[in-house]
Amino acid sequence: MAAPKTTPPPEPKPAECSVCHGSGEVSRTVQVGRKQRVVGQQTGLCLNCLGSGDAPTE
Repeated sequence: MAAPKTTPPPEPKPAECSVCHGSGEVSRTVQVGRKQRVVGQQTGLCLNCLGSGDAPTE
């Protein structure tokens, strides 16, 4: 008889990035003019995880 097939355990999910909380994007305020007035926010790539959303390994 053949041995019963077993499936390997699932891979653990990597931890979320603490800066972007797993989204891969962060919001930055946009300032304009000589007085540096705040006019809104702009999203950009998270520099901690480089947009992957996973916590960087040390």
